Amino acid sequence: MTGAGAGHAVERVGLPKMESTRSASCNPVRKSGPVTMDHVLLALRESKEERDIRIRSLFNFFDAANSGYLDYAQIESGLSALQIPAQYKYAKDLFKVCDANRDGRVDYQEFRRYMDIKEMELYKIFQTIDVEHNGCILPEELWDALVKAGIEISDEELARFVEHVDKDNNGIITFEEWRDFLLLYPHEATIENIYHHWERVCLVDIGEQAVIPEGISKHVQRSKYFIAGGIAGAASRTATAPLDRLKVVLQVQTAQARLVPTIRKIWKEEGFLGFFRGNGLNVLKVAPESAIKFHAYELLKNAIGDYIGEEKDDIGAFGRLLAGGMAGAVAQTAIYPLDLVKTRLQTHACEGGKAPNLGTLTKDILVHEGPRAFYKGLVPSLLGIIPYAGIDLAAYETLKDLSRTYILTDSEPGPLVQLGCGTISGALGATCVYPLQVIRTRMQAQRSKSAAAYKGMSDVFWRTLQNEGYRGFYKGIFPNLLKVVPAASITYMVYETMKKTLDL
Repeated sequence: MTGAGAGHAVERVGLPKMESTRSASCNPVRKSGPVTMDHVLLALRESKEERDIRIRSLFNFFDAANSGYLDYAQIESGLSALQIPAQYKYAKDLFKVCDANRDGRVDYQEFRRYMDIKEMELYKIFQTIDVEHNGCILPEELWDALVKAGIEISDEELARFVEHVDKDNNGIITFEEWRDFLLLYPHEATIENIYHHWERVCLVDIGEQAVIPEGISKHVQRSKYFIAGGIAGAASRTATAPLDRLKVVLQVQTAQARLVPTIRKIWKEEGFLGFFRGNGLNVLKVAPESAIKFHAYELLKNAIGDYIGEEKDDIGAFGRLLAGGMAGAVAQTAIYPLDLVKTRLQTHACEGGKAPNLGTLTKDILVHEGPRAFYKGLVPSLLGIIPYAGIDLAAYETLKDLSRTYILTDSEPGPLVQLGCGTISGALGATCVYPLQVIRTRMQAQRSKSAAAYKGMSDVFWRTLQNEGYRGFYKGIFPNLLKVVPAASITYMVYETMKKTLDL
């Protein structure tokens, strides 16, 4: 049975059927103010009592044993009874989102709460797509909404989409039809998720087998992830540039490194702008690095989810750790020469308060040290970036999930929660891998022709341990933590904002 058939099945357990004429089907609601249940009732031409009966009937349908609550097996059985094919039912996710108190069962109040939230959520996006506010979605309005979300579909696919949701085959989608199609879909009702859902449920029967049409994988504009990640990274690094300069200068000091004298020295020799030396290159570096990292992270989450048969947001902490680490390694390798030049620029001796010329500095590295010099310290960098990116990204999303579950009761985290999650995850990741950062920076800053040049990563480690002790591996960690906390927070806040702005 197709998703349209599933909609009819839901109708049989309490969703009223409307008339088939366009004028009768459309029920515009022009009430101003925030969306309330009154809007939903008006759009459905349904009284509060009729809605109560409908929801109770649906609950009773799932509660076939008349136990007064639903467990996972009952929800799975109920979806199967609605003839929703196993390939695209969301029994586990539906049970999880309904079970608000996490006691392993869903009582009627929890089920009712899910229905209230879901129907108002569906009404909001219905109104967003219904730009003419005539109470129904026209095919051209649906097409416009998909294009704005970066999804380009053919006329044939659009017709199939509308036909799939349009139960009475009158060429338009009423709110009742929209609700029936998505009522038991437990994920957030964004236009991209809705298209994902349609793509999965719109199966074409070919005897005993079924095929899924080509869809979102080729239509979504993945470049939006580059934009979101790039803007987020550039904003955070610009705000924390002075702390980054202090960290790098302290990391390369083999003698006693002290924060206040270093600040005074930079101020005396270079003035205020000295704290921003290398910032332009840092922004140039971090924009593609962040963009590549976040883009690769989303792609890898999808790949891991496909491999284990889960949605990308349900791959678990280990899946996030693996995706985050691999994404960080890809991004770091791609931009590493810029990172090395930035370190040289920040640690180069200042002559007369004037920073070295970037072009001359880059040319000198190429001429005197060779192309391989641009990858000095890459090994410790990768050894550090994999766990850092993994811990950072995995901790951030895990903290977001925990906040939804135990603090926000399944609503989306706001800016303050995102700030807290980004702060904790960034500080945790940076602290765990900081010794590798020190080794990398020292390898980047040294010149091959120097008499005291390091012979490799192990040489840096043993010489640092012998001459400076374990504390030598944590030089500059104080400004680094001061830097990484706001940097991580700003990055993730801007990234989340850009994802919503770009409908990612």
